[in-house]
Amino acid sequence: MMPDIFVAVIEKLRDIGAFNFLFPYILTSAIFYGLLRKSQVFGEPEKNVAVNGIVAIVAALMVLAYPILSGVSIEGLLPPFFAQALVVTLVFMVVLMIMGMFLPPDLPKILSEGLLKGNKAGAVLIVGVFFGFLILFLSGLGNVLLGPQVIATLPEDTITIVAIILLIVVPILLITWERKPAPPPEKPPKEK
Repeated sequence: MMPDIFVAVIEKLRDIGAFNFLFPYILTSAIFYGLLRKSQVFGEPEKNVAVNGIVAIVAALMVLAYPILSGVSIEGLLPPFFAQALVVTLVFMVVLMIMGMFLPPDLPKILSEGLLKGNKAGAVLIVGVFFGFLILFLSGLGNVLLGPQVIATLPEDTITIVAIILLIVVPILLITWERKPAPPPEKPPKEK
């Protein structure tokens, strides 16, 4: 049986270092460029395309210098990260599709009205950040973030204690988060 052509292509790309440098560099520079355009740090994006591009390219090169200088290979870490992020995204999409069958039309409007008001917006943000870090560390990219020596030397008890503290503190913060009362509606002046 003939081997799959995609296996040969992926192996060639790995041999030339595309997964270790080229693809992460392209992804990082595109993310930086998009963030610079969105934040408009250097002014209107249409007028500063070159500045945004140069800053994104240099920042991406500096970010990718870290794994090389620290001796961490990201070639084996990025594919599991993106695969696990894809699985989480697909699960989220399936949940939304199932909810869409039972809820009234215009689900995004209902979710934005219900989830993004008051303390719920903070809870949604905290849950999103939690799942992001969970995927980050389960895929092995936590070693790149903190350095391989930090993760390897952390005792299991320390990790357990930090997790328990987070499980205690986060709900307390959510419960005690002070809501600002809505201002009362203005009454029109009475006519005599």
